[in-house]
Amino acid sequence: MTIAPSPDEAAASIAAAGDVRAEIRKWYGHLLGEKRSSPLTLIAYHRDVAGFFEFLCDHLGDPASLDALRKLELRDFRAFLTHRRNDGLTSRSLARNLSSVRSFFRFLDRSNVVSNAALKALRTPKIPHSIPKPVAPGAALDMIAETGAIESAPWIAARDAAILTLLYGCGLRISEALGLNRKDAPLPEVLRIIGKGQKERLVPVLPVTRAAVDDYLRLCPFGLAPGDPLFLGARGKRIDQRMVRGLVIHLRRRLGLADTVTPHAFRHSFATHLLAGGGDLRSIQELLGHASLSTTQMYTEVESERLLEIYDKAHPRAGH
Repeated sequence: MTIAPSPDEAAASIAAAGDVRAEIRKWYGHLLGEKRSSPLTLIAYHRDVAGFFEFLCDHLGDPASLDALRKLELRDFRAFLTHRRNDGLTSRSLARNLSSVRSFFRFLDRSNVVSNAALKALRTPKIPHSIPKPVAPGAALDMIAETGAIESAPWIAARDAAILTLLYGCGLRISEALGLNRKDAPLPEVLRIIGKGQKERLVPVLPVTRAAVDDYLRLCPFGLAPGDPLFLGARGKRIDQRMVRGLVIHLRRRLGLADTVTPHAFRHSFATHLLAGGGDLRSIQELLGHASLSTTQMYTEVESERLLEIYDKAHPRAGH
């Protein structure tokens, strides 16, 4: 289980002056309490901001105070990004670092503690554009069927098939599927999911998905109380994400599939198949739990790319 540091622990570990650490404690408490950020998000924010203040300590010659933050210029923030680039960070990682730092400065600004126009003027590093790589329908079904061939224990094979069917049939994040408890099954026709940022959404459940989970529960050797995890490992503990990632890697190698086939790719498949079937973007956004429609719009590029491939293969004038 991933555990984020407490506000006191987070503030104490930052190489900054006391007045800054006091504000970091408040900011971290805000992220933890009001925004209900996930432990992984909190850890990432803490790591990025700690790195920023370590840089400032060397860059300014002393631990940064609130007054020093107020006086930072555009060249100071650019120097930070250059420093992190020299550490080997990609544009995507640099953008995340900058996003974490901006989150803290926005908190200071809203609290009327520090306002810095230079940071607002700083451009975010351009991130290379990429589109989702979904699993083809046939490949997804082959992977689910193949779980029975690689696992000698029938209940574990049924568990693995149920998890992959949930990812593919409901578009769940891997953390959402593994976070289900025994009381959530038998799965209803519409499943209530609490996703990122405690955002709640309703997801229809296909009969084949309900049947896969029922089959797993019928074979599971452990007696499960309502509050117990739904999906268990061989020792009776909640299965973790690494095990599912390892399963998918093993399956894709057996079937000769691309490295882009990951647990999250099943979620991409769910979205692109809905779009290809006539689903509208707003509905797909709700089903996936995306906070922004722009995140969902990337699936239109997948569909456009697929149509172009069909055109190139099928149209009699495509090669002319």
